Amino acid sequence: MNLLLFKTNIKTKKKVKTIAPTFNNHVGISNWSVDTEDIDNVLRIEAEENLKENDVISLVENNGFSCMVLAD
Repeated sequence: MNLLLFKTNIKTKKKVKTIAPTFNNHVGISNWSVDTEDIDNVLRIEAEENLKENDVISLVENNGFSCMVLAD
């Protein structure tokens, strides 16, 4: 299991709800959350080993949001 962290512009719970079906229906994602209280609106994803960061970025961007890997 991998933990992937991203900085996003998903700033409200309403926006989280719009992207929820994308993550909930993805077979490689076991758990996810967006911290709308954090300045970086951090997207945390627990994923299978074969899900890559670029795959997640594409999923988020295809839903109209920005997403980048959160630096350590």
